[in-house]
Amino acid sequence: METSRRDRARRKLPPVPAVLLGALGALVLGTLIGLAADPSPLVGTTGYVVATGLLLAVGLYGSTYGIDLADLRRDLRGVVAAVTLGVVLKAGMISGVMVWAFDRPEYLVLGIVVAQIDPLSVAALSKDGHMSQRARSLLTAWASFDDPMTVLLTLYAAGYAYTAAGHTGTPSVMGGGARGYALGLALNALLLAGALLVWWAGGRLWPARRAGERPERPRRPATPLAALVVVVMLLLAAANMLMLAVAVAGLFLRTRAFTRPLARAVTSAFLLATVLLGLFVAQGVSLGPGLLLGASAFVAQAVVAVLLMPLFVRGLSRRDRVLLGIGQQNGLTAVLLALTLERDFPKTVGIVAPAVVTVNLLHYGAQTLFGCWSRHRAGKNRRPAAPEQSLPRRQAAGEGRRGEVPPTADGLRSSA
Repeated sequence: METSRRDRARRKLPPVPAVLLGALGALVLGTLIGLAADPSPLVGTTGYVVATGLLLAVGLYGSTYGIDLADLRRDLRGVVAAVTLGVVLKAGMISGVMVWAFDRPEYLVLGIVVAQIDPLSVAALSKDGHMSQRARSLLTAWASFDDPMTVLLTLYAAGYAYTAAGHTGTPSVMGGGARGYALGLALNALLLAGALLVWWAGGRLWPARRAGERPERPRRPATPLAALVVVVMLLLAAANMLMLAVAVAGLFLRTRAFTRPLARAVTSAFLLATVLLGLFVAQGVSLGPGLLLGASAFVAQAVVAVLLMPLFVRGLSRRDRVLLGIGQQNGLTAVLLALTLERDFPKTVGIVAPAVVTVNLLHYGAQTLFGCWSRHRAGKNRRPAAPEQSLPRRQAAGEGRRGEVPPTADGLRSSA
């Protein structure tokens, strides 16, 4: 009896998704490579910047490609609130915890690094069946468009943290400052406009056709041309870090032929990004600050999702609110921001790397517990059907086996 109960309990536990098992293997592989060879000479080289930028661009495009536009229009106020006020509140809470716990003002920048939600992780792990399509679209839009606010916060917070830590001058991360930020927005707009123009022109000159040779409505370019437009856009964005253009393009540059190849590309990019994370885990980590940073980011997401989002998004179910609250994920974006800040704030990567692992473990653990609780509630509320009582069938006269007296109406055989 006890064994059967244990077997039933094991069967109730959801299987670990294959992509998470692959990510664990990729993290171990990256750590082993990092122990054998120091990757720090690669950081900052052209090949490294383009490769990491391409992984991030694939994640951004795949994330916004899956957003339902009707849901996005309905919840636009919520998306704007999440990527502006939500990011500021999350960064403030995380930074406050880190500065209070360690009394180091330079830790102010850590809250900004992990305040965003990683779009590559969301795109690769968004196949969870618990969340509604509306909530999934809200989370993917949140993850895709919070990066510009994160960059803007970095420009202002890095200068204050640098001075408060006792340094003189201006941190190199500020670069061109507000002027450089405005120039980046202009280049993003230029890349987006060019991609949309070529897509529209290709749809007019070389439209995609169905099996009956009739062009699709609205017109889209044929698959080879559409693929070429997207690949060129991703490469240009990766080389110049123009990720906002890619995120917006994913809302418009769509064709059914991209669905399966894009899903495979997102999964591959997620696994490669996890290998990169392992490279830096191998170089040494600050485990205590990293664990606290990851836990703080996870809790901050829950606070913002539960307290702020209902003010701007109406009609979300309690299930969706809970799933948005445990939706914090970090990955390649956080590592790239940490690498950018490493020159001015040493050991940033060593803190962010374990924080990324902590956040993702908390996310998966919370998802698993929520799934088990949901199945328990569903089984508890399901009432067992009453067993059907079959009434004795009245046989016709003469029915039955030969030599046998037919039963009477009360189902008993007469003794005559």
